[in-house]
Amino acid sequence: MDRFLEDLSVGDKFETPAVDVTEEEVLEFARRYDPQPMHVDAEAAARGAFKGLIASGWHTAALVMKLNAEARMLGNTPMLGMGVDGLQWPLPVRPGDTLRVITEVTKITPSESKPQFGIVSLTCTAYNQQGQAVFICKPNCWVPRRPAAPK
Repeated sequence: MDRFLEDLSVGDKFETPAVDVTEEEVLEFARRYDPQPMHVDAEAAARGAFKGLIASGWHTAALVMKLNAEARMLGNTPMLGMGVDGLQWPLPVRPGDTLRVITEVTKITPSESKPQFGIVSLTCTAYNQQGQAVFICKPNCWVPRRPAAPK
């Protein structure tokens, strides 16, 4: 079902399916985009602050984006990112973790300059298999208003 600005309410929540985080993906992402020892070198990571290999926070952010995009909370209606008010990584993500995301609508503001759109503020929280929050972001998105019925 396609949803538009008028179909959303503050407090609406959308949950994604889960995804497993594999060591292979952690290493592949980190080697390409965040080659720090805690992400790419199991021996160095074991001696470090996290006592083992952890996923890059940017890998976690990318997984959250993928899960939300695939969940299609607005159906075929596009939701265009405008920016993010905050990112937090309260706990590390480790190979073998299973993540799911709950996205909550926190604010809806009809646009004054572009009346065919509104701005929707969200809080996206990724949880691991133990129900612990491992990532929190607060994006703001352009969401179209319902098109007027043809006359």
